[in-house]
Amino acid sequence: MSSEYTEPGQCGRFSIAARNGLSGARAGVLQTTHFAVETPVFMPVGTQGTVKGLLPDELMAMGAQVVLGNTYHLWLRPGHELIARAGGLHTFMGWPRAILTDSGGFQILSLAHLGEVDEEGAILRSHLDDSVRTLTPEDAMEIQAALGSDIAMVLDVCPPYPCPPEQLRDATERTTRWAHRSLVARHAPDQATFGIVQGGTDVDLRRESAAALAAMGFDGYGIGGLSVGEPRSETWPALDAAISALPPGSVRYLMGVGEPDDVLTAIEHGVDMFDCVLPTRLGRNGTAMTPTGRLDLRRTALADRPGPLDAACDCPGCTRFSLGYLHHLVRSGEELGLRLVSLHNVRFLIRLVQEARRAILDGTFATYRDEALARWHGPDRVVGRENRERWVRERVAREATRTVVGPPNESSTSTSRNRRARP
Repeated sequence: MSSEYTEPGQCGRFSIAARNGLSGARAGVLQTTHFAVETPVFMPVGTQGTVKGLLPDELMAMGAQVVLGNTYHLWLRPGHELIARAGGLHTFMGWPRAILTDSGGFQILSLAHLGEVDEEGAILRSHLDDSVRTLTPEDAMEIQAALGSDIAMVLDVCPPYPCPPEQLRDATERTTRWAHRSLVARHAPDQATFGIVQGGTDVDLRRESAAALAAMGFDGYGIGGLSVGEPRSETWPALDAAISALPPGSVRYLMGVGEPDDVLTAIEHGVDMFDCVLPTRLGRNGTAMTPTGRLDLRRTALADRPGPLDAACDCPGCTRFSLGYLHHLVRSGEELGLRLVSLHNVRFLIRLVQEARRAILDGTFATYRDEALARWHGPDRVVGRENRERWVRERVAREATRTVVGPPNESSTSTSRNRRARP
């Protein structure tokens, strides 16, 4: 595990320790104010200042190096000013290692029915109290400065999949303009800033977006707008197009991706960082991630299984309890069962990228990847993935029909924005 100390002035510095032969896989170290992060890295999501149901000490024991907080949600509740008064997000949530804060760009997509977007920013109606707020690129940076995260993401416009070509281009070009505004906005000392590449599955737009951000010189680069329902046959060309235009020595973060096979494939393409709500969301529904796929612990056939869920796993659920006992807890609705499965799933993904890192350092990543993917893919996996992708596409398409995106060069005075946003 990396050191919990970073030399002053080194925040955001990324060094590559090893590359894997002919693939793009690499192992590196990203310096942040609170932790030197070994990559590839999977980052559990703590949207509202907590990874649901799990203690910080438990996460550290599972090998978590970075957790995510969400700018939009923490801005609404309890408020960034309150968190700043409490000593910043690290102190507020009791997490001593690195924190990355997302900007709220994905919420502009997922909560599209609650607002609209124009050149100045996003006008959003709070899902908590129906109040109307405006989030600009400058606001997002100010909020993240108050939160005191190690890595701040710029505010972006994440287009849905599918969407008309003109909407996709408008969202991508606006993201570029917002990135420049974010870069020149006031920043917190020793806080790294990451740009976000957009462009949907259009490889030319992806390349344009990445090249424009690379010219601005960010500390790292997120790749957003993938894993929003598009088929994987379109994901990887778009990812490669983005990576090809980014600085080769920069850290790359594929946002919102957590399926084990996707993670390993993305590592092969040259991605360094991942996040996803998947492990804890599955855990709260009694589903475990295993080397051979997902396992629904509610299945009655598991009731008398004496062995562990995963003999190779070192999480508390696997080292202290039987599979039959976990089944009993989940079927009984006991919170302990859902916590243990969530913790196991987090450990599963962290262990996956840790093993991938060791394989890269040892020069055996291709073998490790092939063996892991062969175990993970079963006869029902392809159908299951297609069903999930179709469901995501349908959901995002429904939300996109309620999105209002203004023309890319419109200007708005604060008076007109307030009048338009009034309930």
